[in-house]
Amino acid sequence: MSAALVLVLVVAGAYLAAHVAFEWLARRFLIVPGAEYLLLGILLGPQVSGLIRPGVVEAFAPLMTLALGWIGVVIGAQFYLPGLMRLPGAFYRVAFLEALASLVLVATGMGAILVWLLSVGINDAVFAAVALGAVAVVSSPSGIALVAPGAGRAAPVLRQLEVATAVDAFVAIVAVGLLFSVEHPAPGGALRPPTATEWAVIAVGIGIVGGALFHLFLGDETKPDRLFIALAGATILASGAAAHLDLSPLLTAMLIGVILVNTSRTRDEIRRALTRVERPLYFVLLIFAGAAWQPGEPGWLLPVVLFLGARVAAKLAASWLAAWFGGILPRLGRGWGRGLLGQGALALAIALSYRIWGEGPFANIVFTAAVASVLLTDLLSARLVESVVRPFRRVGRRVGAQPGRDTPGERRR
Repeated sequence: MSAALVLVLVVAGAYLAAHVAFEWLARRFLIVPGAEYLLLGILLGPQVSGLIRPGVVEAFAPLMTLALGWIGVVIGAQFYLPGLMRLPGAFYRVAFLEALASLVLVATGMGAILVWLLSVGINDAVFAAVALGAVAVVSSPSGIALVAPGAGRAAPVLRQLEVATAVDAFVAIVAVGLLFSVEHPAPGGALRPPTATEWAVIAVGIGIVGGALFHLFLGDETKPDRLFIALAGATILASGAAAHLDLSPLLTAMLIGVILVNTSRTRDEIRRALTRVERPLYFVLLIFAGAAWQPGEPGWLLPVVLFLGARVAAKLAASWLAAWFGGILPRLGRGWGRGLLGQGALALAIALSYRIWGEGPFANIVFTAAVASVLLTDLLSARLVESVVRPFRRVGRRVGAQPGRDTPGERRR
């Protein structure tokens, strides 16, 4: 039996098992699934059992490109502008300040650590540190979705967590997209290589053109099959073009999602089509990411451990600072940032794209840090959210306000 067939069987079996057991395990034990698939990929990969050889992972690169692009489209589809405008501006001020402060704190600290520990040049350290900062910013909304029912008077803090996870994703994708534009290899045979600004414009242009063409092609189509085929085609086209040009497929795909949800009158059908295959692609990405893991450069362990500590400290400090500066610290609580410590698929997607297409320095260290953070935080993310919500929960079984259909964080893992 070939390794490729083994991989297909493992992915299919893992997804069927998750489909059967997910709801019961999630609700009963507040466990967000995902880390077990990442661990499975590591065990099957060349670093442990060798059942999945490096060539097999490379052969499935188009599927990974689709998974990365799909994640980007799902994230973009939650930014429906009329829905965003219904929330008070304080939510967004706190969320953006928390995301930017987390990025700066982690990037600055990790840059200094890389220079000190590995004695590397400033430029190499800066690029790797920004990638680590983008990974650190990401927060998973999966734990919030599990805790939200029955929230009662805790709804304001849950709403802030929803907005913060969406803004975290936006800031992280934009940061890594700009990083890919700056750290970009010169194309062979070009008379004058594009500048960093021009590469960024090209990446944005691919996303805008992809979203516009999809909108013009489908119009007000509501049939699920046609929507899915067109979405897959647009995602593959845009993310594949970005990957071919060594640009960020996440950034271009996110722009497609933003355009579609704001220009189409069938945005609910588009969201359902995106959600239909979100979970299997997420699990496939986890297994591939685990199989693609490598320890990295000598001395990788200490930077990874320090990254884990730096991320927790930066998230807690940045969330407290943002709420205090925004004047809503009493409404959220001093430790509301604990609800943002879960990582999820986007952190792995950023690290994987940095390793495969970014060609940046210390790519294996960045990827290993993301793998370790997902493994350590995902299983606890729902319980961390519960610890934030518990002080605000009203006595009794009253069901609180549910997240709005057009609010950030609703549809993303």
